[in-house]
Amino acid sequence: MTTFDLDFAADYFTLFGLPRVQSLDLDSLSNSYRAVQAQVHPDKHAHAGAADRRLAMQWATRINEAFQTLKSPGKRARYLLQLLGHDPQIENNTAMPAEFLMSQMELRESVLDARAAADEEALDDVRSRLLSLIKQEYERLADLIDVTKDYAAAADLARQLMFQEKLLNEIDDALEAVTA
Repeated sequence: MTTFDLDFAADYFTLFGLPRVQSLDLDSLSNSYRAVQAQVHPDKHAHAGAADRRLAMQWATRINEAFQTLKSPGKRARYLLQLLGHDPQIENNTAMPAEFLMSQMELRESVLDARAAADEEALDDVRSRLLSLIKQEYERLADLIDVTKDYAAAADLARQLMFQEKLLNEIDDALEAVTA
């Protein structure tokens, strides 16, 4: 019978032997992921019994899910906040500052106008501005979680970042449509 030296109930950070921090070293994450994935990959257990093959598949799925969550700053923040007992209440709490909502509306209008005009340059400009803002917000989020431990403010920022990440995806879709 195959045994895995991992705890299936462990949180994602523990699975990879990493600290519970927002400012996670992505190279360490990638290296840990490869090491753990090599241990549990279903191909490594292809000649094992059916139960062990199923277990290997479950482990591979869990490891992939953990990696996808931790490599994304937004997903990592939401996951980490939940581990720290500060659920960002993504589904329930949609309250946002008025100035944030206004800026999002303006950006969305810019995207809609640029898409309608098939203006790739304008879309690239909005995308660049949004990426710069998101990068700053990720840095602020790491400070709120790792340094000041202001989890309530971090949860608010994590919710705002979800809106911004969604808009970034919409811009990418618009760019794809314009350049197709």
